[in-house]
Amino acid sequence: MLRRGRPRALGAAALLLLLLLLLVALLLLGGDPESEHRARAGRAGDAGCRPWPLTPRVPTDERLRGAAALEGDPPAGREGHNRSGCVLQPPLPPKCELLHVAIVCAGHNSSREVVTLVKSMLFYRKNPLHLHLVTDAVARNILEMLFHTWLVPALRVSFYDAEALKPQVSWIPNKHYSGLYGLMKLVLPAVLPPDLARVIVLDTDVTFASDIAELWALFAHFSDKQLIGLVENQSDWYLGNLWKNHRPWPALGRGFNTGVILLWLGRLQQAGWEQMWKLTARRELLTLPATSLADQDIFNAVIKEHPGLVQPLPCVWNVQLSDHTLAERCYSEASDLKVIHWNSPKKLRVKNKHAEFFRNFHLTFLEYDGNLLRRELFGCPSQPPAGAEQLQQALAQLDEEDACFEFRQQRLTVHRVHLTFLPHKPPPPRPHDVTLVAQLSMDRLQMLEVLCRHWPGPMSLALYLTDAEAQQFLRFVEASPVLSARQDVAYHVVYREGPLYPVNQLRNVALAQALTPYVFLSDIDFLPAYSLYDYLRASIEQLELGGRRKAALVVPAFETLHYRFSFPTSKAELLALLDAGSLHTFRYHEWPQGHAPTDYARWREARVPYRVQWAADYEPYVVVPRDCPRYDPRFVGFGWNKVAHVVELDAQEHELLVLPQAFIIHLPHAPSLDLSRFRSSPTYRSCLQALKEEFHQDLSRRYGAAALKYLTALQQPRSPAAW
Repeated sequence: MLRRGRPRALGAAALLLLLLLLLVALLLLGGDPESEHRARAGRAGDAGCRPWPLTPRVPTDERLRGAAALEGDPPAGREGHNRSGCVLQPPLPPKCELLHVAIVCAGHNSSREVVTLVKSMLFYRKNPLHLHLVTDAVARNILEMLFHTWLVPALRVSFYDAEALKPQVSWIPNKHYSGLYGLMKLVLPAVLPPDLARVIVLDTDVTFASDIAELWALFAHFSDKQLIGLVENQSDWYLGNLWKNHRPWPALGRGFNTGVILLWLGRLQQAGWEQMWKLTARRELLTLPATSLADQDIFNAVIKEHPGLVQPLPCVWNVQLSDHTLAERCYSEASDLKVIHWNSPKKLRVKNKHAEFFRNFHLTFLEYDGNLLRRELFGCPSQPPAGAEQLQQALAQLDEEDACFEFRQQRLTVHRVHLTFLPHKPPPPRPHDVTLVAQLSMDRLQMLEVLCRHWPGPMSLALYLTDAEAQQFLRFVEASPVLSARQDVAYHVVYREGPLYPVNQLRNVALAQALTPYVFLSDIDFLPAYSLYDYLRASIEQLELGGRRKAALVVPAFETLHYRFSFPTSKAELLALLDAGSLHTFRYHEWPQGHAPTDYARWREARVPYRVQWAADYEPYVVVPRDCPRYDPRFVGFGWNKVAHVVELDAQEHELLVLPQAFIIHLPHAPSLDLSRFRSSPTYRSCLQALKEEFHQDLSRRYGAAALKYLTALQQPRSPAAW
């Protein structure tokens, strides 16, 4: 028996030696098993069949452990949700096919998140898009203006009233921070147009890293019975083992995350989706107190009961950065990523192995210049945005050889406008209330805190910023105890474009958003008297303004040349500083005609309001009704922007009444770029003169013979030193 066994042992040794020699040969040829696997995958992809990266490509010794940790309990008869496999990559939709995207958005902060999401979609997209936005009144006001002024071609936007949908979900108790709005994705099939077959549904806190058409193409993987496409949940939430007594809603294995959803709407309607999710929710709520993850809990409970409804999607289409995320097992390289989802209340502050990379990627789009996304889609004819055609025609009529071309072009520039960029609570309606209206750029941010201390009433401020500066401004306000405590200050971001400061366009944005019956038209470099807000309201009531009496209340303006300055608390203190030479009437030395008609000598002794007459170049700071004339947008940069507005007030027969106890004081600052250009450039000054002449011609057409007196304003501009 020993002799018969020896040849067998020798045969086994020879076989082992042969295998070792083959392995060495493979290594010498560069064919290790892992690289060969990747090479085959690449060849399969080239042949039209590529791995679907449902499982992360992790090192070999971690592969089984990582896959098992992510898979949870796979559905019966199906591979694990995140298991790799070679599948046919569906072709991208035709280049000009319209793709539909639905988003639920409510409030100021959510509206800002939508902008970043849309930027990332537009950056990569090659197809026309139709956004279906379910919004509250706040978000609709913001986003309607934003998209109207963005002028993005091949982008349609439709709005749906979230308020009307609340009764359909308000019966569901929800502990998630999104509140009722977090449940509204459940009712989208009943809300969106009946002829809409398919839609991608997104949370506001996702960022795209790929063309959305690739996601749309995954509809091709749906079987006839599948209605919903979802990525598996990338945490242990639905496994119920995160902490003691944790009792999640039922889910299929690890469950699914609803930050990115593919919905086949027609099939959902035919399957009775509305009855299906409502029955499931009511049944589960008999034993569970509320949803913890809003719509996601109910989607998962339905899928648990009807697993055939779901088409699992590759995990890279929803890389989830929740507090307990296991998302790092979904990817091995940055090129794997398709959609990043900040699905934690901490958002960008969430802890993750690669959090810094994800944050930097997100910040890229947060600060990306949205004007660059106005580009046309190559080869896709589309309806131009509203007003774009007329704008192009007007721009085409400009003469680029005209020395004043940049002035005329700036007037025609449509700036993106993001209203109420920060949370804002309108003041309660009061009959004589006043909003301070002003505009500023980044170099005047330091004025905001001290202005808030001087003016306790509502403010409407337009800020001229780049996309990156808007984020700096956001951080500035959040870090300021003074500014973050004020909910009655509305900040409206007008995005920078063009070489000249569009001062009157900015004023018009701020003025249009004032919500009180009266507005105080000021500038950001002025500080009002501490008592001015209360005094203005009392004066409006005493003078019985409104109704038939049209009046502009003049607030006398002063200035100091000292950066360290003790602000007067009364008119008597101000007069003492004036007599001591610490204060001056505003621009007394450089531009006396701008405020001389206020009659400061009379103001010193005045106890009651007094009327003054309009005079050429008069530009006082005034309190007027909210529906006053708008500023003339042709005046950009420096010069005559307020003068033209006061001319219009006078043409409409507003009395000019000087208030005896009111005052504002201008603080010193470095001259603006436009002022420097005005002083140094004869061309700049001649262009301003040309704009003044055009303004008077338009004024004569509007007011006829009554406008003749304003021709006296047609004077040659002063020398630069006089300004």
